[in-house]
Amino acid sequence: MAIRVNGTEVASPDDARVSLLDHLREGLHLTGTKVGCNQGACGACTVLLDGQRVLSCLTLAVQADGREVTTIEGLAEGDGLHPLQGAFIEHDGFQCGYCTPGQICAASAMLRELAEGVPSYVTADLAQERILLSREEIRERMSGNLCRCGAHNGIVDAIFQVATEKAA
Repeated sequence: MAIRVNGTEVASPDDARVSLLDHLREGLHLTGTKVGCNQGACGACTVLLDGQRVLSCLTLAVQADGREVTTIEGLAEGDGLHPLQGAFIEHDGFQCGYCTPGQICAASAMLRELAEGVPSYVTADLAQERILLSREEIRERMSGNLCRCGAHNGIVDAIFQVATEKAA
């Protein structure tokens, strides 16, 4: 079988025990996806699997057989930056930058979930047709992605800007 990574078909690893994270970094040399805790607690390794966010350190590469994986390298649209990438720069949504690829991939999936009406733990009215986005809602939805440098407010501001622009 094969995995589509950023639009390109690649072979699955021969060893069924290889994590998606290791396959991306070591096998495919896509080093944008970061190794953080390697236990699923920090979110630095977040990628998109068929558009949904997954922790690549906890996902076996063979679980991606026949599916589409999108990493930070594949998120940009052509030669330009993805809107979230630009907003992270504009709002200083990074300091050391280590968590940034996972944050941006997670935010991309989060905005999709929001557009599909998927509620979070803090969604006030589950009967609403459209979820009202607040900074509290963003913080809850992004709680699986940690920033240890203190750029959290810039991350929230960047996501809020892109979400607001999409809604307009």
